[in-house]
Amino acid sequence: MINLQLGDVGHIIQLSIAPVFLLSGVGTTLVVLTNRLGRIIDRSRILEDILQAKGQTTQKPALREELSELYERAHLINRAITLSTTCALLICLVIAALFTGDALDVQLDKLIASLFVAGILVLIGSFMFFLREIFVATKTLTRQRQHGIRD
Repeated sequence: MINLQLGDVGHIIQLSIAPVFLLSGVGTTLVVLTNRLGRIIDRSRILEDILQAKGQTTQKPALREELSELYERAHLINRAITLSTTCALLICLVIAALFTGDALDVQLDKLIASLFVAGILVLIGSFMFFLREIFVATKTLTRQRQHGIRD
């Protein structure tokens, strides 16, 4: 039988504030990542159209190289998005476990701690893929600047 008092609910909400703030930050990160993915996709489509156009012989190798780098960036961003989403799901499970454990008077502290640590580790992985994508983007920009390449 569930024996949940108003004071208990208030206490659980206090405990879940930190995970909720983390969830908010992960949501913001997902917005940034999906926006970057959208820009990568848009640029890829432009390059693919240019490469398919008749009579385009100059800069084809450079455009193909940029397109290849865009595919690599999209792959890295996809991994970052996947890991950030996984983090968000794990943090949601933390919040649910906090309420469930207290409402049912079940000891879920080890599960909650494990889910939270797993969420943080997955978030670290997401940031590592994001950072790698930024390095690839910067490398592309530097190469284009050195060679004066732009469509």
